[in-house]
Amino acid sequence: MQASKFPKMIRVKQQFNNQRVPDITRQITQQIKDLSSNMPVLPGQTVAVACSSRGLADYPKIVKAIVDNLKGLKLKPFLVPAMGSHGAGTAKGQEQVLLHLGLTQEAVGAKILSSLDVVDLGKTKEGIPVMVDRLAFEADHIVLINRIKKHTDFMGEFESGLMKLMVIGLGKIAGAGIYHQAMMSFGASNVIAAGARNVLSKCNILFGVATIENGYGEVADVGVFLPDEIEQKEKAFFSRSMEISPKLPFDEADIILIDEIGKEISGAGFDTRVVGRIRLPGTPEPSKPSIKRIILSDITKISEGNACGFGLADIITRRLATKVDQAATDTNTIVSMALEMGKTPLVMPNDKEALSLAMRCIGFVPLDQIKIIRIKNTLCLSEVDLSQAYTPLIDDRSNLKIIRQARDMLFDTNGYLTEFFSVDTKAVPI
Repeated sequence: MQASKFPKMIRVKQQFNNQRVPDITRQITQQIKDLSSNMPVLPGQTVAVACSSRGLADYPKIVKAIVDNLKGLKLKPFLVPAMGSHGAGTAKGQEQVLLHLGLTQEAVGAKILSSLDVVDLGKTKEGIPVMVDRLAFEADHIVLINRIKKHTDFMGEFESGLMKLMVIGLGKIAGAGIYHQAMMSFGASNVIAAGARNVLSKCNILFGVATIENGYGEVADVGVFLPDEIEQKEKAFFSRSMEISPKLPFDEADIILIDEIGKEISGAGFDTRVVGRIRLPGTPEPSKPSIKRIILSDITKISEGNACGFGLADIITRRLATKVDQAATDTNTIVSMALEMGKTPLVMPNDKEALSLAMRCIGFVPLDQIKIIRIKNTLCLSEVDLSQAYTPLIDDRSNLKIIRQARDMLFDTNGYLTEFFSVDTKAVPI
């Protein structure tokens, strides 16, 4: 395809709710202090701090604040991975995920103990076995940490957060497989609610720490909840999260190119609700946005080749394909029962060829009317590249500001677009 066959791109900045926590360490410390008189703790007791595989904003700072406060109560905290089948479904792999996220002993003041062993807590009234990480169960107390947000695979009063962490996360690979299978029969929200209530009744949950994030990837609020508060307060946090969560600037596109996917970004590598494509049995498709073709360009290092979720795309690049760890991807895909997410999309040599193909597969759309959106990832939506076809629509939007005027797409010598937030002077317009 000739140079003139690629539309020029405009960069816009979106204006989101900018509520943020100015000093998260102080806020966590104050909330734990306020609740400490209601915590049944004794000096020298152990605490398993359950950490998810998500890349929470200020994650090391949050964990360190919790660890320091637990030590202040004369407790002995350690970290446990609470991530189901992530990390290639191995104890070492899950430890590596936390280390990649910056949760080193030097950074947070506590070591990681990782195991796939679980304890059987019995069954829910539906007959679903409930399991929990053995190291966490055998500790004197458990503390939960997670970000509250919408889930990529289901919808309910609560989705991704502390309730899910207790079930899928602490259930490790054995529990995660059972729960996902049960969800096919009873629904995700019902399974998570029943499992989490079982964990709350049979495990020594000390408290949970939940965050919500604004559209700029900053912590908008943080809450420390006692066990009997977790379910209701998570619902309230989830409702607020939905109000301030970032979205694409427009609900229609012919093509979206996502620079990177990753397990720290979303369970599916990218937020399926942001792009409007789920394609799982029993889960309704979002009414919007409506996007004809999805291109994925790369995968983050933290994912360590787990590309579960890439099957929802239409095209991926050779760069991404060569980084896929098939065993890790298959493990996550099978355990989650989301077989659609593990299918390999069409592979093209680079971004240039992927875009060329996608533009041929959207119908008879004149070049100046092709609507292309390019983003870094589905968490980072404050700045978005839009093709010139959006220009008339941008003028009518008070929450959008053009920060880079129309320019040619810049590809490097290997046919990949230059990094989203840098200008490569060696790149040439194609």
